[in-house]
Amino acid sequence: MNPARIIGVGLWGSGLPGFPPSRAVLAGQAPWAADDAPPPVPGLLPPAERRRLGTTVRLALAAAAEAVAMAGIDPRAAHNVFATSNGDGAVVHALLEELARPAPLLSPTQFHNSVHNAAAGYWTIAIGSRAPTQCIALHDATFAAGLLAAMAELADGAPVLLCAHDAPLPAPLAAKRRTETGFAAAFVLAPAQGEPAPGSLGRLSLRYEAEAAAAPFAALPPALRRLAEGNPAAQALPLLAAIASGRPARLALPYLDARLELAFEPERAVCLEAAIGAGRA
Repeated sequence: MNPARIIGVGLWGSGLPGFPPSRAVLAGQAPWAADDAPPPVPGLLPPAERRRLGTTVRLALAAAAEAVAMAGIDPRAAHNVFATSNGDGAVVHALLEELARPAPLLSPTQFHNSVHNAAAGYWTIAIGSRAPTQCIALHDATFAAGLLAAMAELADGAPVLLCAHDAPLPAPLAAKRRTETGFAAAFVLAPAQGEPAPGSLGRLSLRYEAEAAAAPFAALPPALRRLAEGNPAAQALPLLAAIASGRPARLALPYLDARLELAFEPERAVCLEAAIGAGRA
């Protein structure tokens, strides 16, 4: 598969309130501390739409908006890949509870928030995008599947926004599908052709291997390792850590009974501070 350049990243999770504030934690230079701060309410949407958003969609939109801002691109020009294992479990739970009542009254708003492409729908509405958009789910391998789809989508020549997001499910669903904490990560990828742009964070290549990954998160600090093991979207943490540290990395992501081998190479002439600054200019 052809390599890509990472030109923007976004992040939101417990103790990880955006990528720039979380760089020291991701690079292993500061300890991680949990917090319960909710993801920001996206200003991209009108007030009526904002009031309908659940935590899962807010997570996704916070990470996606940060990644696109850092990349400095018109978000309408990017193709989109949204990856979520659970979807919005809180909404699904509420609908199931209502269906169990003697005379259920289902809310149309709740229903359209329950579908698996809800976050992608809100994002494309918010930015006015008509670009191709995929919604991916593959149980514990959802982030790897989303990354594979995003890399393949680059063949069209346009940048690609990949956003992976998942949040805990309420009981009793949580007993069957445990997700430890809410997390979202987003990457803007561009074809790796020619000289790197000033905002390029690094070059990424990917290869499928038929054997399973052995201890894929072992290099992370213990607290971040628990996050990566407790949320499918948080399997993006090893790649985020490599970007934050600005060092080459060889990573393996679980992909069902196989693995994806990732190679990340920072662009030699580009520092991370310049890349972040370019996206905010």
